[in-house]
Amino acid sequence: MSEQDNRHAEANSTQTDDVQSSIEIGDSSSIEVLSDEIKRLKTQRDAVILAHYYVPAEVQAVADYVGDSFALAKLAVDLPQQTIVLCGVEFMGESAKLLNPQKTVLLPEPAADCPMAHMIRKTDIDSIRAKYTDDLAVVCYVNSTAEAKTWSDVCVTSSNAVKICNSLSQHNLLFIPDMNLGRYVAEQLPDKHVILNKGYCPRHTTISRKQVIDLEEIYPEAVVMAHPECPADVLAEADFIGSTKGMIEHATSSDAKDFIVCTVVGIASELKLRNEGTNKQFHFPAPIPRCENMDLVTLPKLAACLRNPTPHEVHVDENLAPAARLTLERMLEYAAK
Repeated sequence: MSEQDNRHAEANSTQTDDVQSSIEIGDSSSIEVLSDEIKRLKTQRDAVILAHYYVPAEVQAVADYVGDSFALAKLAVDLPQQTIVLCGVEFMGESAKLLNPQKTVLLPEPAADCPMAHMIRKTDIDSIRAKYTDDLAVVCYVNSTAEAKTWSDVCVTSSNAVKICNSLSQHNLLFIPDMNLGRYVAEQLPDKHVILNKGYCPRHTTISRKQVIDLEEIYPEAVVMAHPECPADVLAEADFIGSTKGMIEHATSSDAKDFIVCTVVGIASELKLRNEGTNKQFHFPAPIPRCENMDLVTLPKLAACLRNPTPHEVHVDENLAPAARLTLERMLEYAAK
């Protein structure tokens, strides 16, 4: 819990100038009314609001905690509230429910999904397991369905993938579903044999090396930060490669003035908040990378799910839950070592 900021609604209301117009949902009075209602309903329902860095800024602003997938998964285990409202996509709600089976988990927009989570075929996993037998670990990025987790041995996130993969006793690792993060892990761990799956993030793969170079020509002193879900040639241009949380911390501790940020624009809200009062500027590739599914999580939908929780409640197939939960618990255990 120490890795996250517990913040009030009014603390996080700004974006970088070049994306401000894209996050407005109405006039400030309507946002204030909705925010007040959310605060009231949250107390009534003994609920805590967790938001991913990629959801719209006004949703981050009313959240109790904002973080990346790993931080939110850890938080969900330790929080005392009986209702967890997960402002993110479906796999995040599933993960929170798997780790907290006795609690109510709500998704403001149940239809918000992650395309990459479905880019896995069990037949591929079965054939690779048959080839490598006991000297294979199936490493599953947390951006995956509950069913895919049951086919796996351990989950990872972008912030702990290298550490956990390095800790595994097996030499052969099948990394699913994201080939870009898997390739990055392989480069960091040359003593491991990492087998890649053909999945990818449709948002990060839209970021091109040319877009980065175009920005470098405008801001030649800028620090280039990239998420490992980006293509390999984009990562080759980066001065820093890391998770959303890692990029935020790197920018905050850096003395640089300009940063080229190769990830989804939702991160701009936290970057601005953490660096308030400085002259730091954050520049995103054009067109600005957005997660269409994260953008579906709006302030009105957050209020609606607290008014009427039933349609928003997350359920995980009881036949899948034990095996899927085990991969997440292993992730938390390895990460804690």
